[in-house]
Amino acid sequence: MNPFELKPQKADKIFTSWNKVLVKPYNKNEVDPYTRLRVILMSGTEFESVRFSNAFTRHCPNNDVRRRLARMRRGEQIQQKRVASLKPIDESILEHTIGYEQLAVDLTAALAITEKNTYVKQQLDFALLEDFDHLYRYADLMELEKGGDPQKLVGSYTEIMPGRPTVAEYRHPDDDVNFYLNCYLNDLKTKLNVNIITAAEQQTMNYYMNVANLYGTPLGRKLYNEIAMIEEQHVTGYGCLKDPCMTWWESLLMNEYTECYLYYSCWKDEKDERVAKIWEMHFEEEVAHLHEAADLLKTYEGKVWQQVLPEGGEFPELLKFRPQKEYIRDVLKTVRLTAVEEGWEELDKTPDTFRYFAYNARINDDPASVGTHAVIEKTVARFGRDYRIQNGDHPVKALADRTKDNLDVGRVKGK
Repeated sequence: MNPFELKPQKADKIFTSWNKVLVKPYNKNEVDPYTRLRVILMSGTEFESVRFSNAFTRHCPNNDVRRRLARMRRGEQIQQKRVASLKPIDESILEHTIGYEQLAVDLTAALAITEKNTYVKQQLDFALLEDFDHLYRYADLMELEKGGDPQKLVGSYTEIMPGRPTVAEYRHPDDDVNFYLNCYLNDLKTKLNVNIITAAEQQTMNYYMNVANLYGTPLGRKLYNEIAMIEEQHVTGYGCLKDPCMTWWESLLMNEYTECYLYYSCWKDEKDERVAKIWEMHFEEEVAHLHEAADLLKTYEGKVWQQVLPEGGEFPELLKFRPQKEYIRDVLKTVRLTAVEEGWEELDKTPDTFRYFAYNARINDDPASVGTHAVIEKTVARFGRDYRIQNGDHPVKALADRTKDNLDVGRVKGK
């Protein structure tokens, strides 16, 4: 599929009445978990598009251009509202959060498996370990508060057990900054992967920051605030991978191409026929946006879209949500890695004076009191063991004990 070869629909067709925007939600008790994940993914993708377009407008002195951006942006917001309306009213903040973390886990794994750039793959694998742990801690909160059934939410697709303990994830900001990619020296799939994961993590961070103080219990509020800080670290790491030398026009084209790719992938992978029709409709609307972005690039920068996508516009392998359990289990074996400037190193190989230790100790001045640890301890105290969904023993022996939360793995040397 090459969206540049399609005839775009008229741009204003996207503007429609509210009854076609606010659609019927899915049934949370019947929806396939991966349908829920696609809804979260595409809502975040649309937010990223609107955010970028607003920033572009604020840096553009030409009102003719700003009008064209405003028309595109209005369409993106309509799409976001339609996607967001698929979430039902009776799906709680915490239930929705399980979807966010399952998305972070299975999406990151799916991208990493197909990633050819070893540096990008390392960043994906590194953050995967942490999102995997977040899923475990939110699931234990749900079990403790009887706020839903994690097993039902994730289905048979994703295991739930510890990753790199969240208390070990707090790193000095200097070590979240990565090298950026030269857009023209990396293949199309890599460029798409970076765009996709940056938008997804940005949306996760925003969601947690927005709902943290709306959550109904003090323990839950702690979890959301603590994990939101880690999501900011992920956004920094992924965002730094993006090529800052790309112009606003080139970035606009790449964003619209990414949306086309994702909606087409969702359409072809969706099991729910009603939701699949929404993905198809949005794909057709994004094709119009893509052609508009290509025209803006040519008109105001004198470039053709092939200069941004020298590989041609043909979609690479589509994104498909599938269980990634064995891949994740293999990545879990690297749980003792930490970030060191633009790279990664075994914690035991870092000097005792490395800034990680002082920074982490300052954030976790009393590790036993932080919410992400307390939730496991409270669950164990009530039920005799933590909440997990495992298809076998934990691949890391130090994290296998279900009667206590490990505060040392990836945080203390020799552990």
